Order: sequence, then C-alpha cells, then structure tokens
Amino acid sequence: MEIFIIVMGFLLILAGFVGCVLPMLPGPPLAYIGMLVLQISYRIQFSVTTLVVALILVVISQIIDYVAPIIGTKYCGGGRWGKRGCFIGTVFGIFIFPPWGFIFGPLAGAIIGELLYGKILDDAVKAGFGAFIGFFSGLIIKLLICGFLLCKSVVALL
Repeated sequence: MEIFIIVMGFLLILAGFVGCVLPMLPGPPLAYIGMLVLQISYRIQFSVTTLVVALILVVISQIIDYVAPIIGTKYCGGGRWGKRGCFIGTVFGIFIFPPWGFIFGPLAGAIIGELLYGKILDDAVKAGFGAFIGFFSGLIIKLLICGFLLCKSVVALL
C-alpha cells in the first residue's frame, strides 16, 4: 500500500506539470494534492512550514494565472475580447495544431479577439502580444512552482 501511495502522489505531481500546459487541468493544485497524498505515507513527511509555504505558492500561482494575461492585455491596450481570444486560442492551439499551436494559439486568439471587437490590426497585434506575454509569464511561474513541489517531494523521499 505504501508504494501505491507514493506512486499516486508522484503521478499527481506529474499531472500538475501537465496541468500547467493544459488549461483544463489545475496544474499547481494537482501537484499540491500530490504532496498531500505523499504526506499520508510513512516514508515521506513534510514539515507544516513546507506544506503552508507550498499552499501559499499554489494560491499565488492561481491568482497570477488569471491576472497576468489581464495585466499584459491591459498594459498593451487590449480588452476583454483579447483575453477571451487568448484563452480560446490556447485551447484550439493545443488540440488542433500541437506542438506549435501551444505557442502561437494564444497570440493568434488574442489578435483575432481584438479584431472581432473592431480594433485596427496594429492595435490588435499589440494587445495580442500583451496577452501572449501575460499568458506565458503565468505559465513559467506555474512550472517553477510545480518544479519546487517536485523537488521538495524527491528530497523528502530520499
């Protein structure tokens, strides 16, 4: 049973990494749940401080995940249509044009969203680029946090 718990915990942490890339899965929360599953085992134990810091980082990552594209879009003159387009472009890009769709989908979606709203091409590209930068900033932060959770878990295992 112990091995099963450890394997499930690490699978959840790895699913957290996948969730950083796929917008339908909550990446860092899955990784944190993986840490909690590992905590159930007798072999791996985390301090209360580690669990609280990890939880705070997960909450911050979730906030940044929603705020970063908004800030990027707003900073570059975009609006709600650009943010929605960025999200839709991400989903379509991942599933229809992998792997490059993951990179260009959010950018194209934000630009198309701004064009549909009625912005001229130059303004739409600028707003799309802002949404794109915000999206990838949030992605990098989520990946770093999941990496931190994985490192803490591996160190606890050893």
